[in-house]
Amino acid sequence: MRIIKSEEITEAVKDLCIESNYDLPCDIYDAIKKGMGQEVTDLAKETLGVIKENADVAKERKRPICQDTGMAVIFCDVGDEVFVEGNLKEAINKGVALGYKEGYLRKSIVDDPVFDRVNTKDNTPAVIHYDIVPGDQLKITVAPKGFGSENMCQIKMLKPSDGIEGVKNFIMKVVEDAGPNPCPPIVVGVGIGGNFESVALLAKKAMMKDVDVHHPDPRYQAVEEEMLDKINALGIGPAGFGGATTALSLHIETAPTHIAGMPVAVAICCHVARHKEVVL
Repeated sequence: MRIIKSEEITEAVKDLCIESNYDLPCDIYDAIKKGMGQEVTDLAKETLGVIKENADVAKERKRPICQDTGMAVIFCDVGDEVFVEGNLKEAINKGVALGYKEGYLRKSIVDDPVFDRVNTKDNTPAVIHYDIVPGDQLKITVAPKGFGSENMCQIKMLKPSDGIEGVKNFIMKVVEDAGPNPCPPIVVGVGIGGNFESVALLAKKAMMKDVDVHHPDPRYQAVEEEMLDKINALGIGPAGFGGATTALSLHIETAPTHIAGMPVAVAICCHVARHKEVVL
């Protein structure tokens, strides 16, 4: 049994909150540069250039890439040989509060969703997902998500008879409904399977995959490639100004499901696609 102190977790979460808001993931940064070379209009190239410059300035000057520094979403892969000395949930939320304070990140969380809507003033509580895995390590992934793109996500309980064409049609509908609102170029995650509450988590995990990583099943990989091409053919383009780079990537995550259903969720993220991880 390996002991990990709660103070270590708090410090790690604090640092990840700051780093993820200051530093664009390398694969996304490279995809933006690739898009600049593929665009055919000056406006689209210039817009991607501004996005790249913004990321460069944020990294160099230690400033947030975007003013919406997101709701903190935390994924914890907890080794079954790990013992956390202290309360894991409290340690994570303390790290989020410290990160958003010390990193001068905008606090966006309200305590009641409908009536009071009073700001909690430290961006907590975080949304935390736990998974027990083999081993004596604790992997923490911090993925702050802004709501300009979060508001564009959708879920649909398709019937099995809708088939893969039903999935494709729903993906396109979600992207078309979103239009320029999620600050394209976007990153798209698609979850298929599970049930109502789990399929959205599949989509969120798919959204965080590296650009060049694809579904291991070649049938789903073909759908990923087809949908990315179709989305980019919509012409929404960078910042919605038109162009061939509406999306940087599209990934699918699948899970077993019930014989009577085929849940599908589409998670959309702006080009920032913030996430950083550490293994303790």
